[in-house]
Amino acid sequence: MQAYSQFSISQLEQELAELMRQYEVCKAKGLKLDMSRGKPNSRQLDLSDGLTATVGGDMGFGAENGQDCRNYGMMDGLREAKALFTEMLGVPVEQIIIGGNSSLNLMYDTIARAMLFGVPGSDKPWCKERRVKFICPTPGYDRHFAICQHFGIDMIAVDMTPAGPDMNRVSTLVRSDPAIKGIWCVPKYSNPTGYTCSRRTVERFAELRPAAQDFRIFWDNAYCVHGFRETDDELACLMDELKKEGKEDMAFIFASTSKVSYAGAGLAAVGASPANIDFLKKQMSFQTIGSNKVNQLMHARFFRDFDGIRAHMKKHAELVRPKFDLVLETLERELGGLGIADWTSPNGGYFISFNTPDNCAKRAVELCGEAGVVVTPAGSAYPYGIDPRDRNIRIAPTYPTMDELRQATELFCLCVRIAAVERFLTISV
Repeated sequence: MQAYSQFSISQLEQELAELMRQYEVCKAKGLKLDMSRGKPNSRQLDLSDGLTATVGGDMGFGAENGQDCRNYGMMDGLREAKALFTEMLGVPVEQIIIGGNSSLNLMYDTIARAMLFGVPGSDKPWCKERRVKFICPTPGYDRHFAICQHFGIDMIAVDMTPAGPDMNRVSTLVRSDPAIKGIWCVPKYSNPTGYTCSRRTVERFAELRPAAQDFRIFWDNAYCVHGFRETDDELACLMDELKKEGKEDMAFIFASTSKVSYAGAGLAAVGASPANIDFLKKQMSFQTIGSNKVNQLMHARFFRDFDGIRAHMKKHAELVRPKFDLVLETLERELGGLGIADWTSPNGGYFISFNTPDNCAKRAVELCGEAGVVVTPAGSAYPYGIDPRDRNIRIAPTYPTMDELRQATELFCLCVRIAAVERFLTISV
């Protein structure tokens, strides 16, 4: 294909007329398709339908220690449930707390407690500080940014690169500003780029010299087992690197089975240093007597161990991989060579990060919505929902059926082309 930048004005006008004709045909179909969020498809959820058969009846409700999981107690979770997370979090069983079903809930609570009480090493609660700031790798996870905004935490955007956050800038920022109390990071198959932090990036996280003595890394390892290619990205263990530097207290590490078992009824966990875990337990003792231990028991019996999770995730990969392939093939077929887009091609995770020309993303999303396809709002992957270049769109391929995904992706490409041609015509006048 000839790049749009090489088109004359008359060629661009002819192209726009043809694209709009195709667009009106699509609108007439009355589509109602949604690829706005990274949700598992029902076929993926079906893979875990044996969960409930692992308790009750002859199976009983007894944990390994003999305690009845239907009763109170074991506030920090079953040992056998914690054992499922040791490799995901990179910490021993004793340094893990099992929460409810949502790691986002654990992250929110951890921020809330820091605001109210500080963290080990704090002189005072974060809410008593004149300003609290967080570093936010972008494009990044919109719900991380929403938590910061909810608590009035100032966000500093730092570029997310194929090797992870721009650590030169991160290092400079945290070293120079004591108001910076933390950084978010999805280290493996990052949302939305699908990038994985290199070993050197993980080492540089551990080498940080923050001005704030109570600085924390919020390490959201949401996609640690979500590879879908033959070659799985490797992620170095953050806690191992922190130990080498004598900085175990500097991180909270999160993971869940939300996209492993049931998205709305999985397990969430946080791992951290002994001091951080003791602090969290003390705060939790006023909040709860314990999370759903029956659910923890079901997961422990269903997966048995981490090898069981790995085997289970291979089944997920067989369902997810064709969807990513379909989207990537369609993007290349419809947009390749036009010089108007670039996108990531991840080995795992739930998203593709897509870039239009500057000042075109909102228009492309608007066109999609008018034709019946819902995609994530443009700018969502940036703090405060503001993409300074108005170019980034997150694509979530997993939830639609293959046929729905094909239709949605083809329409998406058409809308991107329309937005790009309109932009070229505007700047050519």
